[in-house]
Amino acid sequence: MIHAKSFALHTWTLDTTPLPELLPIVRTAGWAAVELRRLDFTRAEERGQSADQVIAMVKASGLPVACVGVELGWIWSSGDERKRLLRIMAEQCERARALGTKTVMSPVDRGRGDVGEAAASIREAGDIAARSGVKLAMEFNSQAEQLNTLERMRELMAKVAHPSCGLLLDTYHLGRSGATLHAIEDVKPEEVAYVQYSDVPRSGLEPGKALDRLPPGQGSVPFKPIFAAIAAKGYAGYVSYEAPNPSAWARPATDVASEALRASIAVLP
Repeated sequence: MIHAKSFALHTWTLDTTPLPELLPIVRTAGWAAVELRRLDFTRAEERGQSADQVIAMVKASGLPVACVGVELGWIWSSGDERKRLLRIMAEQCERARALGTKTVMSPVDRGRGDVGEAAASIREAGDIAARSGVKLAMEFNSQAEQLNTLERMRELMAKVAHPSCGLLLDTYHLGRSGATLHAIEDVKPEEVAYVQYSDVPRSGLEPGKALDRLPPGQGSVPFKPIFAAIAAKGYAGYVSYEAPNPSAWARPATDVASEALRASIAVLP
């Protein structure tokens, strides 16, 4: 069942707020957990903080971690770049384990490539995740060239068939790609590894642009039936609010976090 204690806030939602300031805002606003990005660790390193210090700071905040993100672009990568990206994958999986979460996530590559190669690549990443005892949630991107629909992603993940890999369902990309409620209901419970959400503007959408995400109820996503469909699958994990938007970044982070949680609770089935 999806309820208020399921809601996590993705740090991209408050992108211009440094992590040491963001964590108490998220907790005070009433979110149940936080989702961290690879970028959060990179920015901390630029400030002279180690990954261990970031992990200690997050733990001290008292906020559970819903998920940890990896760097995208690894699916069809090769050579030294692939080695670098898979090394980052392994690092993030270990950081997820240290933070007490069982989930890491990755967006798909934005370009095109061979589906068989993609399946083999994701299986390799699944092996990395398994060694850290976590599950890799793969997110299709409605603005990607190839892996841009739920149907295409399900077909790919069926080829992957790895116990440590699953689907990430994001209401923004479901909405932008035109996924129907029937298509969402058709997803089997065992396919779903993680859920993210935000609303899609009713107008003014631009191809390739995805920094226009809104709180639930302000756009075109039918949240109540979608959340009900996900709950009906027995999904018991976190549901992460990922809503990057420059207009939100320009506002006080406390207001953005509080208003988004109230809007999220309002659309619970």
